Amino acid sequence: MDKKKLQIRITEDGEIFAETLGIKGKECLEYIQLLEELLDAETVDSNFTHEYYESEIVTHKQNKQTIKEE
Repeated sequence: MDKKKLQIRITEDGEIFAETLGIKGKECLEYIQLLEELLDAETVDSNFTHEYYESEIVTHKQNKQTIKEE
């Protein structure tokens, strides 16, 4: 499983560039929205990475227990 990251770069003139890494689908938008709220800023321009168009596959392992009655 890839780690979810938010890569942020701030230029000398105060521009902020952010890129999500390891976040598939529309979940990335939640991270950008949180960043906007924390910085009291708004997105001016955006591009979707290839991960935006992918789905995250979640697997669950279920343990089955059998109880033997006597």
